[in-house]
Amino acid sequence: MTRWKDVRVRVDDATLDGDDPMKMIDPVWWTVDIYNGAKSYASSLQTFSKPQRLTHAMLWYLAEVNNGGHHQFYSNSTGIVWRNALEGFEEADLPDVAALVLESALRLGGTPSSDREERLHQLHATRADFDDLDDQFSSIERANAINEGILDYVRYHRADFYFDGVVRKPLFD
Repeated sequence: MTRWKDVRVRVDDATLDGDDPMKMIDPVWWTVDIYNGAKSYASSLQTFSKPQRLTHAMLWYLAEVNNGGHHQFYSNSTGIVWRNALEGFEEADLPDVAALVLESALRLGGTPSSDREERLHQLHATRADFDDLDDQFSSIERANAINEGILDYVRYHRADFYFDGVVRKPLFD
């Protein structure tokens, strides 16, 4: 069983001038619910700015595709963020990555479900092959262009990321 603790989190200029986008969205990362369906996801996003929501989705996409490719992204609960990831990469002026998200969605019929079980069915039914997209992603990622683009986006929207409050985080033993 996971134990949780309320922790004070501050995202300030020092955080935003750093090079770790995860620290910049720390309150979003621990608050947004990607696990319990579309309504819970949408509801948990409400207290955050649009740039925070889009950055959260872009970072989930990066984490999953880096770890196990587009198939992992869509087969895990994280696939629920695909629309926000697409919009985020478009807004962050990362059209090559946005094109990968869009193409991967098209291979699942154009609109991957926000319901994980339905997405799993889509993956099975379409037999979507993402190998070429995973290779393209790796090429872009090796150039470090994605992380730099996200950092530029966050810094451009700096005022939307300031945070000083309490966040419930898991205790890691």
